[in-house]
Amino acid sequence: MPNTNTIATTFASDDLDLVFTVATPAAQAATQAILDTPVLFTAVTDAEAAGLVDSNDAPGANVTGTSDLNPVADQLALLAEIAPDAKTVGVVYSSGEVNSEVQVDLAKEAAADLGLTIKEATVSNSSEVQQATQSLGDVDAIYVPTDNTVVSGIAALIQVAEQKQIPVVSGDSGPVDGGAIATIGIDYTKLGHQTGEMAAKILQDGADPAEMAVETSNDVELIINPAAAERMGVELPDSVTERADTVVE
Repeated sequence: MPNTNTIATTFASDDLDLVFTVATPAAQAATQAILDTPVLFTAVTDAEAAGLVDSNDAPGANVTGTSDLNPVADQLALLAEIAPDAKTVGVVYSSGEVNSEVQVDLAKEAAADLGLTIKEATVSNSSEVQQATQSLGDVDAIYVPTDNTVVSGIAALIQVAEQKQIPVVSGDSGPVDGGAIATIGIDYTKLGHQTGEMAAKILQDGADPAEMAVETSNDVELIINPAAAERMGVELPDSVTERADTVVE
C-alpha cells in the first residue's frame, strides 16, 4: 500500500490524460490522490462500498470503471451441488479488503437459503493464510472469495484442504488453476476490454466519468478442475462436468 500511494501521488502531479487501476487498493489510492484526471478502475467488487464513487449508477466525480462482482449465490449453490452433504462452509478472507467483506455478506445470505452455515477466518497478509485455514477446524467445504491477499497464498490453503479432504470452490478462475475444484466466474480479459472501451469513450468522445455508471460483466463461465477434486476426495457429479465451459487439465 505505501508503494501504491506513492505511485498515485506521482501520477497526480504528472500531465496525464487518464489513470487506470486494477483492484480495490490501487483504485482507492488513486481516488484519494488524483482529483482532476479521469481515473478508471477494474476488478473492484463494489465501488460504492469502497468509497470510490458517490453511487454505482452516478459516480459523481472523476472516477468510474468496471466491477468484478462475482455471482456469489451461484457459486455457493455450485459448492452445495459438488458437496451435497456439506453443512458448514469455511471462508478465509482479508479483514482489510472491503470487496471481501461485501462477498462474505453475500455468501452468508446465500448460505442461509441453502441451509449452510458460514465460518469465518480473517488474515492481514498472505503468510497467515495457512494458519487461518487450519483454524477453520472441521468445516465441510471452503469458499474463497476474490480476495487479493488470500489468492496470493492460495497454495497454502489448497495444501490444508487436500490434507483434510475438504472441497474448495472459489470466486474466480485463478484459484481453480491453482488447485480449487471449481468456480462460476467472470472472464477478466473481457472485463479489461470492457474497461478499455470506457477509456475510449472518455479519451476520444469526451465522456464525463461522473456520469458514466459503473459497469458489470454478465459473461460468466463454469470452470472445473477434476484433478483437484480427486486430490480432495470429491467425485464431481455429472450435472457439473457436463455443463462445464472450461476444464483445467
